[in-house]
Amino acid sequence: MASIRRTLSPVYHDRPYENGGAPFSPSSTSSPSSQKSNSKHNSSSDPTKTSRRGPWRRPFYQFLAFFLIGFLLGMTPYGQIEDANRSTDRFNFEIKPPNIEDRTAKREEVAVDGVSFSTETEKEIDFVPRKLVIVVTPTYNRAMQAYYLNRVAQTLRLVEPPVLWIVVEGNAASFETSEILRKTGVMYRHLVCKRNTTTSVKDRGVHQRNTALEHIELHKLDGVVYFADDDNVYSLELFRSLRQIRRFGTWPVAMLAPSKNKAILEGPVCNGSQVIGWHTNEKSKRLRRFHVDMSGFAFNSTILWDPKRWRRPFSHSTRQLDTVKEGFQETTFIEQVVADESDMEGVPPACSRILNWHLHLDALDVPYPQGWVVQKNLEALVTVK
Repeated sequence: MASIRRTLSPVYHDRPYENGGAPFSPSSTSSPSSQKSNSKHNSSSDPTKTSRRGPWRRPFYQFLAFFLIGFLLGMTPYGQIEDANRSTDRFNFEIKPPNIEDRTAKREEVAVDGVSFSTETEKEIDFVPRKLVIVVTPTYNRAMQAYYLNRVAQTLRLVEPPVLWIVVEGNAASFETSEILRKTGVMYRHLVCKRNTTTSVKDRGVHQRNTALEHIELHKLDGVVYFADDDNVYSLELFRSLRQIRRFGTWPVAMLAPSKNKAILEGPVCNGSQVIGWHTNEKSKRLRRFHVDMSGFAFNSTILWDPKRWRRPFSHSTRQLDTVKEGFQETTFIEQVVADESDMEGVPPACSRILNWHLHLDALDVPYPQGWVVQKNLEALVTVK
């Protein structure tokens, strides 16, 4: 069999071989000295080998130089150095209360053109919480009801808070009363007496006040309780004086006689704040133990729901009695609160001023429009020309 020997195709003449030579090239058969010179020439002309040595050194030295410069700048102090105590307090998260002794009024005097001005840099703040004044007002539907309630509301709006106005109605809460209370701007509670109050005015007021006392005892309201009927006239000084009462306070009340031709003074006679006697002009009421009007005393509300604090001798609840004669509701109620005059405080000192008036100006059996709204225009007596 004949053998065929195939030569290398000319297409592969450009294929690289070892030491950069082609097969059967003269360089492959050259001398060793020429091979060394060629290898040196090839290594110096090869860019891949030079890129592996030189380019990484220059960025490294630059990074090292900038790092040292930044470190030295960071260690250089700027401004005033704080002491160790203040630096440790900066990172202390403990909340410390303000020192009361440091809260004193400091005054600085500044002289400008020979004139000295004193400026107060810090004021001393003594916060004393005010007592809650609980005003109890029984009311019922009648011709003058809206006028009376608005008059009492305008007075209570001028009293410094906190003030709670407890308004008690009989049988059901009327829409007209609710509208008046919402527009007063006074904190109030509108209660309804569930007892049958269709009998007399005396029994109606007793049951309505007892409803308010039950509410105060149930919710343990802490303050000074005052029975303020809606047909009385009150001064602002009276409500300011109520917050000074510790247990039981009383004061004289000026009343207009039923004949409306003279005034009657009823209440305590005081020596300072000590009660030493009573004013009274009605012979029928001289049998009473305490000669006080219903709007002429106030007491601490804790007597109702914390009797042990005051060492009260009675175990039952403190309520007004509807079984006694008219005019004796006040004294029978006060007898449940205090033992004698030594437990009372005269308001104001020496009981020298009249703080409220008890007037009998109700117009009975006078019709008034439903909801205080006139449905049709009234007839004009004088026409406009």
